[in-house]
Amino acid sequence: MQTPPDRRSFLKTTTAAAAGAALTSTIARSANAAGSDEIRFVLVGCGGRGTGAAAQIFNTKGNVKLVAVADAFAANAERALKSLSRGENESKVDVPPEQVFAGLDAYKAAIDVDADLVIIATPPGYKPQQFEYAVNKGRHIFMEKPVATDAAGVRRVLASVEESKKKELMVAIGLQRRHEPTYMETIARIHDGAIGDVISQQVYWNGGGIWYRNRTADQTEMAFQTNNWYHFNWVCGDQICEQHIHNLDVGCWVKGMYPVECNGMGGREQRMGGDASKSQIFDHTFCEYTFPDGTKMFSQGRHLAGGWNHVGEHVQGTKGTANPGGWIKGEKDWEFSGKKVNGHQQEQHDLIEALMRGEIYNEGEYGAHSTFTAILGREACYSGKVVKWDELLETGTELAPGIDDFTIDSEVPVSARPDENGLYPVPVPGKHNPFA
Repeated sequence: MQTPPDRRSFLKTTTAAAAGAALTSTIARSANAAGSDEIRFVLVGCGGRGTGAAAQIFNTKGNVKLVAVADAFAANAERALKSLSRGENESKVDVPPEQVFAGLDAYKAAIDVDADLVIIATPPGYKPQQFEYAVNKGRHIFMEKPVATDAAGVRRVLASVEESKKKELMVAIGLQRRHEPTYMETIARIHDGAIGDVISQQVYWNGGGIWYRNRTADQTEMAFQTNNWYHFNWVCGDQICEQHIHNLDVGCWVKGMYPVECNGMGGREQRMGGDASKSQIFDHTFCEYTFPDGTKMFSQGRHLAGGWNHVGEHVQGTKGTANPGGWIKGEKDWEFSGKKVNGHQQEQHDLIEALMRGEIYNEGEYGAHSTFTAILGREACYSGKVVKWDELLETGTELAPGIDDFTIDSEVPVSARPDENGLYPVPVPGKHNPFA
């Protein structure tokens, strides 16, 4: 579990997954409720992405029914349910009042409802225990990325992935580029040698700012941080985990392996005007990842207003170059000419159609490993040191010990606890210890 998978095993478990055939078998536990063709699902995490994923499941060809919702905050659960019940989707919602759950432990009650599929779209710090609970209950799962924020969470997810395989459960992860024909066909051609051996890559998620949710007078510190989760590392993982993971995942997919080490740099130039009483996270990172064969992947992640905005990936090979999102320049130039799809929608089409066929696939391993690639980069940028994959995965700092027992009134983790001046801990390169 501590060693990145080699190229052969990586490709074996990832290249066919998006087509719904990476791990095909009769589902031991029927995908259909009560002998019918209905697929009952519950939503855990009722923010924009969770609500969006549920709506996209409604858009599939499946006979689907939403039967429970859960969120840390009752207002979020009610708002999502109201939104999802509108118009022609009203008939696809069967959520009685007693199956609308709120609180940090609400996921348990929702997953306990008789259902086939669980959507987990909560802040990433909470996902490992929710995923574990769903696997233990024998549910099929769609879980948004990233799947954790620290090494302990990734280890927990990987252990649950192994259990999900034993139970022949569907595990789909929200790295939607793996379901987009533009990426699938381009990367297949790269793997077939269209640009020779891949020798370097550059991956980017450079944009402007993100949302911020001001504190309200009635909020506990835990409620504030959970509601404003993007700005606290224990629950978000920083921008490199929350958004840039998509590009890092593509780079590792292209290479057919995961990095063994990373060094990086980063800081806070614009984040909240430098006000450490509002946010912990950096607004820029730069990483140099090294793969087992010595080749490099260079990464930029930014939230800087007025800067160069670019989200994408670029690959150099011994015989040409490529953009994994659709074109190759080499001995024979090529550009994708097929139908382009919305990846968020397509991943739900693939998921539901596979369940309807009685087939499963499992994206859990690459979801966890790509998440850890982002965590590795974050810790390299925070520390200013070369950080090794094996060492960090085995002994990296746990950001939120005891998270399973958190309530909305609990004390926040020490890693995010404000000091006497109301300032949150902010990593300082050269001083930050990834193994504290």
